[in-house]
Amino acid sequence: MSKTRIKELSFFTAESPLSQPIADATHQISAIKFIVARLVTEGGVVGEGYLLAFHFNPSAIRGALADVRGLAIGHDVNDTRGFDRHCDREFEYFGDVGLLRWARGVVNLAMWDAKAKHAGKSVRALIGNVRDRVPVYGSGGWLSYSDDELRAEVTGYVQRGFRAVKLKVGAREGIGRDVERIALVRAAVGPDVRIMIDANQGLDLNGALQLAAQAKAFGIDWFEEPLPHTDFAGYAELKTKAGIKLAMGEREYDLVALRELAARGAIDLWQPDILRLGGVEGWLDSAALAEQHALPVLPHYYKEYDAALCCTISDAYGVESFDWVDGIIDHPLRIESGWAYPAATPGWGFAFKDAALQEIRL
Repeated sequence: MSKTRIKELSFFTAESPLSQPIADATHQISAIKFIVARLVTEGGVVGEGYLLAFHFNPSAIRGALADVRGLAIGHDVNDTRGFDRHCDREFEYFGDVGLLRWARGVVNLAMWDAKAKHAGKSVRALIGNVRDRVPVYGSGGWLSYSDDELRAEVTGYVQRGFRAVKLKVGAREGIGRDVERIALVRAAVGPDVRIMIDANQGLDLNGALQLAAQAKAFGIDWFEEPLPHTDFAGYAELKTKAGIKLAMGEREYDLVALRELAARGAIDLWQPDILRLGGVEGWLDSAALAEQHALPVLPHYYKEYDAALCCTISDAYGVESFDWVDGIIDHPLRIESGWAYPAATPGWGFAFKDAALQEIRL
């Protein structure tokens, strides 16, 4: 049997050392939790991938992981796209998106880790490196934060060398409260740090237009997910009237929204989520389509993967940074002076600490 075939595949839960209840415009999140996939090839190489699970649907996720594991054992890690297609064929009856796509994606990431390690290369070198660093911004600004917590977070990012920060909008108290928080952040970080806002689909068109009009006075760089992600006509109208860059894409499991929004000239930045898109191939396919429409790529959440992949494309706009996994992996992503520097070591360049993992019994 080939040394690059998958012999073992296990799944684990992990919780961030920074775990705390947080909230955005559409979700109350009780804990910051992850699922980790760990495979071993016949040649003894270990590959890992992880997904951000929070507290949502633990039983459904376990079922999806069990189904994917049954397809992954014996598959060659070099054939990642073939694995993706095999999963999609098997999952078509109940739908090959949603939780099944997430489960496929976390195994795809582990396969890429092992494939690159077998080749003795980093993932970005295996794909084709075009740069060694990408811009990074500090994310968070949760609506559940007090003013003091919000101020401490954004000033902490600036003190660490970040040149851009993002905060949540869509406060229950209304747009006036959103503007207060934006003003607080601008006063805290000064005039030279870029600020972005993220509504997590929590506004309607009228509210988004009102907030965009008031936010422009504070030099907002982009407005993320102002509307429900299927409201293509709303995004087109907002883009025409708002006078501010729009970013969208993190909720997408395929390229339909990107094609629809690009055809309408309705967004400025494409935000692929590597897990929802099913792994590396889905991310790269979306980046290629975005490039055809002159839309820079601004990925959602997964800095440990996104920084490496952004180094393989020509139009990366930046990478989102949370510190959530840094305390439970061996080599956190190096970030200095507003830039992320992916590791040059084989694979993704990091692994989860065994002490942080609890095995999922499927």
